[in-house]
Amino acid sequence: MTNEANPLLEYFENNPGRLMSKWLHYFDIYHRHFQRFRGRPITVVEIGVYHGGSLQMWRKYFGEQARIIGVDVNPRLSEISEPGIEIIIGDQGDRRFLRELASKTGKIDILIDDGGHMMHQQIATVEELYGSVADDGLILVEDTHTSYWREYGGGLRAQYSFMQFAKHLVDELNAWHSRDPNSLAPGVFTQTANSMHFYDSVVVIEKYKRSRPHERQTGTPSFPLETPVNEG
Repeated sequence: MTNEANPLLEYFENNPGRLMSKWLHYFDIYHRHFQRFRGRPITVVEIGVYHGGSLQMWRKYFGEQARIIGVDVNPRLSEISEPGIEIIIGDQGDRRFLRELASKTGKIDILIDDGGHMMHQQIATVEELYGSVADDGLILVEDTHTSYWREYGGGLRAQYSFMQFAKHLVDELNAWHSRDPNSLAPGVFTQTANSMHFYDSVVVIEKYKRSRPHERQTGTPSFPLETPVNEG
């Protein structure tokens, strides 16, 4: 990032509102991916509310047109709703609840998973809510270091860790180039995900509808071209 002041970090360091807890290197990641949404009438869903401080931060950052929704399993948090901030109580590990959540929120522009950090929770959240994220929206999964913690269902290269799940999504992102459609064929993710970004403890999936990539050549050859090799 540039030396430009990060408004999210500034808010955090001078927090006038409710309690929140964040790894400091997350703020550059947030601002890098979220700044294009500022001042727009968007829907932000954050799973994992803690004491509600980050919901207030998102409200301040994105502006009054933003709809901020916090999701948490703790029923006490229903008390902290305020104008512009909604609270929905439920368990992100319950796929039925996630499907019901999607019907309540409508299209989601930004989905932040800062919930229980268990492998089944993170995977279920992406699988069940991916289709509810807007075509130009994104998913940000935090604290993915739990993929390396056995008590969270992870472990280095553990088969069912979120990081292994995300690595499989990288294959799907590149599936247009597969030469073995029986093992890797373009699917919904291939056609709707534009990019994936891996950071320390954070994975970001940015959506954008796309068709099969095409290669072109322009300009004048500097020397006689060899017979092209068919790479298709």
